[in-house]
Amino acid sequence: MRFSLRDSKQLPGACLARPQNVCTTTLTSFVDKSRSEQGCVDYHFHVSLDDPNMFYFYENWTERADFDRHIALDYQKDWFAKQGEYLAKPVELRFFEMVSAYDK
Repeated sequence: MRFSLRDSKQLPGACLARPQNVCTTTLTSFVDKSRSEQGCVDYHFHVSLDDPNMFYFYENWTERADFDRHIALDYQKDWFAKQGEYLAKPVELRFFEMVSAYDK
């Protein structure tokens, strides 16, 4: 998952003047929750070194059904419902098949 914050000048309301802090706190809270879910192999949250408003989740799930269950949880649905308040464009989801052997 990859996404960027909106320019703070575009955000409605003074309470969103520092969207990076709100997003970072919210998104960081997903890590432990997600890692404890059935089928989660890896779940990592990254912030770009070049652009502190660009975020990236690297996730591996045992199977697609596990990811689908994860994304249907209330905290994920809440985030996706309000992402437009914070993000420059919708979250970009890309799915890949791991070709190399998992070495853990």
